[in-house]
Amino acid sequence: MAEQKRDYYEVLGVDKNADEATLKKAYRVLAKKYHPDMNPGDADAEKKFKEASEAYAVLSDPEKRRQYDQFGHAAFDGAGGAGGFDFSGMDFTDIFGDIFGDLFGGGRSRRGGGNGPMQGANIRTSVRISFDEAVFGCTKELELSVKEECKTCRGSGAKPGTSPETCSKCGGKGQVVMTSQSFFGTVRNIQTCPDCRGTGKIIKERCQDCHGSGYVPMRKKFAMDIPAGIDNGQCIRKSGLGEPGVNGGPRGDVLVEVVVGRHPIFRRQDYNIFSTVPVSYAVAALGGEVLVDTVDGRVAYEVKAGTQTDTKVRLKGKGVPTLRNKEVRGDHYVTLVIQTPEKLSSEAKELLRKFDELTGNSLNAAKQASEEKSAESGEKGKRRKRKLF
Repeated sequence: MAEQKRDYYEVLGVDKNADEATLKKAYRVLAKKYHPDMNPGDADAEKKFKEASEAYAVLSDPEKRRQYDQFGHAAFDGAGGAGGFDFSGMDFTDIFGDIFGDLFGGGRSRRGGGNGPMQGANIRTSVRISFDEAVFGCTKELELSVKEECKTCRGSGAKPGTSPETCSKCGGKGQVVMTSQSFFGTVRNIQTCPDCRGTGKIIKERCQDCHGSGYVPMRKKFAMDIPAGIDNGQCIRKSGLGEPGVNGGPRGDVLVEVVVGRHPIFRRQDYNIFSTVPVSYAVAALGGEVLVDTVDGRVAYEVKAGTQTDTKVRLKGKGVPTLRNKEVRGDHYVTLVIQTPEKLSSEAKELLRKFDELTGNSLNAAKQASEEKSAESGEKGKRRKRKLF
């Protein structure tokens, strides 16, 4: 049985609202404490170092952090790399530079890039789905314009029959080094080579089909699985379908923003659903069943006798499934609104008048009150006349 991963925030010992500076500070402490170079032969320290590095790699990346907050560790299931996680494209230069400078002293370097493998850029797009599709999940086919390797030059970017040449400025390293002396010692400033832009190669004769990029745009279709419970504005990551990597690095990802359409009856808030249901005067007064539309279909609800308008009822477990566990669902809150009949037959009107006479005679209440007031005023006037005579 695979060992269950700890929560990334717990690993770094930070709050879920921690900012970038707090995350970096927490990771720097752990990396300095458990780095293998400081704990040779200590397997437990190496494990903790990898765990902290994985946690920082996710939480320091805004997109990956958002995915983790939504889906937990399941967002990265199947990723490669150390400990089951892909560290490609992550930059720990500033942190490790500080750590090794503190540990070993001497010169420090600030890196500005290189010709090593780097992950490609992400592609952003969106998909529109219905309210019901957001509740229960669905699969959508998307079509994107992506870069594929040029068949003419086989990705080299050079004209067929020629090859890229090694950059003379950086010697093929993709970096140039600037050194200077300071109060703290020798400072090495490593920057991306301006001539080859970090590739280490110069293309003198470019391929006419790809114009030296090594890639050509192509339309590509792929299926996107949208999980049950997704909400409007949330993103889904499709790994490995983004822009090509640099110098043999992996492709970036496709980030798909979900746009959920409005529902004519239901309104959603978090994982709960809200709606209104009309109730007849007779059912509200005497009690009875009404049919309530839910995302699972119509259900019968027993209305109590004497129910007033705007009464709210809760249908437990009839809301939206949660992203972490689709078996756990929110609730459906229904507001009962009593309907007043607009068209009545003569017989129905007469029966309603008789009903009113038996339950307080509200139809004549205003008239009776006016007559009583007039009678009281007349009586007072007679008493005043008697006093005068």
